[in-house]
Amino acid sequence: MRTNIEIDQKVIDEILEKTNIKTKREAVDLALKEFLRMIKLKELSELAGKVNWSGDLDAMRTD
Repeated sequence: MRTNIEIDQKVIDEILEKTNIKTKREAVDLALKEFLRMIKLKELSELAGKVNWSGDLDAMRTD
């Protein structure tokens, strides 16, 4: 999808300087994916202690 957005040039310059990323597009794509990953991790951590699991880990082990 093509879109036009205003991005802080200092932030983009710093990202390009500190990484192997070569283009603004690649930097924005990576930032959006990383943001989504962080959201999913937060959602996952909110499940801690809310899921009941039953099973026998010793029986499942093959080593």
